[in-house]
Amino acid sequence: MSLEVSQLTKLYGTQKALDEVSFAAKPGRILGFLGPNGAGKSTTMKIITGFLSADAGQVKVLGRDALINPQEVSKLIGYLPEHNPLYLDMYVREFLEFSGGLYALSGNKLRSRIKEMLVRTGLEPEQHKKIGQLSKGYRQRVGLARALIHDPQIVILDEPTTGLDPNQLVEIRNLIQEVAKDKTLILSTHIMQEVEAICQDVVIINKGKILVADSLTNLKSNSNETILILETEEDLELQWFENVGKVDFGSKGSNVLLISTTDPTVARKAIMTILHERSLNLVSLNQSKKNLELIFREITNV
Repeated sequence: MSLEVSQLTKLYGTQKALDEVSFAAKPGRILGFLGPNGAGKSTTMKIITGFLSADAGQVKVLGRDALINPQEVSKLIGYLPEHNPLYLDMYVREFLEFSGGLYALSGNKLRSRIKEMLVRTGLEPEQHKKIGQLSKGYRQRVGLARALIHDPQIVILDEPTTGLDPNQLVEIRNLIQEVAKDKTLILSTHIMQEVEAICQDVVIINKGKILVADSLTNLKSNSNETILILETEEDLELQWFENVGKVDFGSKGSNVLLISTTDPTVARKAIMTILHERSLNLVSLNQSKKNLELIFREITNV
């Protein structure tokens, strides 16, 4: 394993921000690190990268103890925080020269790394622009280039696609997948579709505890339930369908229900009976396998 986190605990007074957190990340795979706001994701990442200390536990990066030797281990990690900290008055190339210098890169090695990062992140045409002149998508590219300038083996990205338009999102997604081919990459995000699109492994944390640490394939295959998506012209109430299966409102509003069932044939018949009895007008009734968003909501009770 490139990264092993064991029994990691962090206290703020009497509050446990992290409660014996354990998981591992493998090279060549993207690990989606998920959890509601305040679950402990950022705290975990800041401890791994050496920005915070831990009260107990162990973090090993390529076999080295990150809690005992944070400065040594930080050289092996590339970190893009959620709020991408950039010097907006600096030029792109100038900023990368500065960032490389922080890792003691100089001369031909620094120039070679800057050239490679400009090419890999698509920043060559923008290298002589001030960072403040760039769009958010290109600023994220600059942040990624900075995180990768010293050729780290572990890359940690905290919400790298937040606020991007669809085109920018696809570009950054492709870049992340390219980077992950020869790195161990951890991606923290609230966008479940992003995780399903590019991650192979998933860790779900809530209230400082790890609830799931598994491959995405296993996580989805362990659920034998089918989702029925019911939409009507009228507003619906959950209690009407409680005997059909697990019920929740969809994202569109109270006229859309998501009903989990292990027997969709029986459930559909029961739904149609309820619609008839309550004189409700059916818009659509669709069926699909349970996606990561629904699994996440069930596990975290969100």
